[in-house]
Order: sequence, then C-alpha cells, then structure tokens
Amino acid sequence: MLLKWLANSRLLFWSVELLIVATLIWVCTQISFLFSPIGIFLSVIFTPLLLSGILFYLLNPIVKLLERVHWKRLHFNRTAAVALVFLGLIAVIGYGAAWVVPRLVSQITNLVGNIPDFARSSEAVLKQAAHHPWLQQIDFSKYLTQLQNSLAKYAESVMSGITSGIGTVVGTVTSVTVTAVTVPVMLFYMLKDGEKLLPAIRKLLPEKHADQTMELLSRMNATIARYIGGQILECLFVGTFTALGYMLIGEKYALLLGVFAGLCNLIPYIGPYLGILPALIVAFTISTNVVLYVIIVVVVVQQIDGNLVYPNIIGRTLQIHPLTIIIILLAAGNIAGLLGMILAIPLYAVVKTVVQYLYSIWQLEHPASTQENLKK
Repeated sequence: MLLKWLANSRLLFWSVELLIVATLIWVCTQISFLFSPIGIFLSVIFTPLLLSGILFYLLNPIVKLLERVHWKRLHFNRTAAVALVFLGLIAVIGYGAAWVVPRLVSQITNLVGNIPDFARSSEAVLKQAAHHPWLQQIDFSKYLTQLQNSLAKYAESVMSGITSGIGTVVGTVTSVTVTAVTVPVMLFYMLKDGEKLLPAIRKLLPEKHADQTMELLSRMNATIARYIGGQILECLFVGTFTALGYMLIGEKYALLLGVFAGLCNLIPYIGPYLGILPALIVAFTISTNVVLYVIIVVVVVQQIDGNLVYPNIIGRTLQIHPLTIIIILLAAGNIAGLLGMILAIPLYAVVKTVVQYLYSIWQLEHPASTQENLKK
C-alpha cells in the first residue's frame, strides 16, 4: 500500500508540474505584448553590440601592447592607448572609404547591370554545348527555359524594386546611421573600461566560488578572443589572395568577388563553395579557360588556408570535429539563417569550454567516482 501510495503521489506531483508549465506557457502567449518592448530593445542593440564586441576583441590586444610600451619618457595609459588605436582605426576606415568602397560600388553596379548579358551569354554557351557529340543526349531545352524564366523574374524584381525601394533605402540608411553613431561610443567605453568588468563581477560573487567563476570567465573570454581574431585574419587572407589571383587571370570584378569569398569564409566548410559560385558564373560568360583558372586560384588559396593558416590560427582554439561543425551549421542555418551559421560555431566553442571546465571541477571534487568509471 505504501509503495502504491508513493507511486500515485509521484504521478500526481509530475502531473501538477506539467500542468503548471503548460499554464505558464499559455499565460505568456496571452501577454506577449508585454515582452514585445524587450524584443524590440534587444533587436535594436544587437547589431551595434555585436559589431562593438568584434572590434573590441580585435583592438584590445593592440591597446594592451601600447600600454606596455616604455621608451624613454614615452608611456601610454589606458585612455591614451585607446585614443591612439581609435585614430588608427579612423585612418583605416578613411582609406577604405576612399579607395576600396568606390571600386566595390562601381563593380557591384556593373555586375547588376550586366546580369541580363550574363544570362544571354550563358544561353549561347548552352546552345553551343548542345551540339557537342558528348552532350547531345542531354536535353538542354528545359535548362534554357529555366534560364529565360529566371531572366524574366529578374527584370520583374528590378522594376518592382525601383518602384517600392524608396522606403527600404530610407530605412536602411537610418539603421546604418544609428549603427555608425552608436558603435564608436560603445567601442570606446568597452576598450577603456573592459578590463574592469571581471573585477566588478568578482565583487558580486560569493567568496567560495569566486576563483572558479573567474577562471571560467577568463577561459570563455580567451576562447572568444582567439576565435574572432583568427577568423578575421583568415578572412582577410582568403579575400586578399583570392582577389589578387582573380586579377592575375583576368577575371572580371576581381575585387568584389575576392571580398565576397573572404566574407563567405566566415562560414566553415560551406563558405568556400558559396564564395566560388559568383566567380564561376562570371568566368563562364568569358571562356572555359577562365573557369579553369578560377578553380585553380580557389583551390590553391584554400589549400594554403586549410593547411597553414586555419590550423595555426583557429584549429587549435576550437578543436571541434568536422562532422560536429557540419551538424551545427545545418541546424543553425535552419533555425537562424546565415547569421546563425556564422555565430553557431563560436557559441558552441564557448559552451564546450564551459562544459569542459565544469567537468574538470567535478573530477577534482569526486576523484573516487572518476577512478571507478575509469576502471569500468
């Protein structure tokens, strides 16, 4: 009777718990309007905060290096080092705005304007290929129909974009302006007072767990810093040398396609395949030799990156199996799209760091259990 009563009590307990959880979920759906201001607030600050955080992890090592400079009477305190780094950042951005951006805008404009010509050139190449003895068994008519339909949809989208794009342009300009104003301010205070964050958190923690929590936060911070710095360096390497390779082989829009390849490299494993697609499409409208040269350029750059750059900069930081990365990318892409694919890997690396550290603490606190598991 006692066992039966206990079983019924547990069943009743879990039934009540599930009922409470379901009730809370239903109540939250009914008062969702109360959470909408929080969602709007987070969506507004997300982009500036993300950009400021990335720039902080890139520039903070330079600030620390300047603080350690002691040459004769020259010495930089934290504020002076941050100010000097800001001047350098402004110079780099100014150079980019004066040299890189106009060329990118010009190439983007020409590329968009020449898309119909690319489609017609591709159609002519397909017609010529249809007469090749090896390819006569392939029905190219359906591919030509698809190409013509795509061209018609493109023209329709361009016309609709011209008529309804004013509001989008105004909204984009407003968003970019707000981001451009807020990011420097947030970045300045992050660089100036960022080193004070961990000591401030320590004061709020119980003394019993303060050292362990600080160690965990330090490891998380180091993981994020190494990943962001390494990823940016890798993207710069891939983008720069891909653009130079395209220039050497005479590929059109070499700078634009190189920048696109570098940005796509933010996505592990999948990024290189996405980055080569526009270059292949453009090369396909020129000649088959240029297509072959594009493939050679990308293979050479990716081999150097995969065997030299990535293992020495990022590989030692993440230590994640390739199959795990592919699974994470597939899940993150379906959940949050492109942004999810970019942020999923560093998030997983941080979670892995936390789990490994907590497990090491557990091993230290339960050595007997660990030895028994090893014996088994």
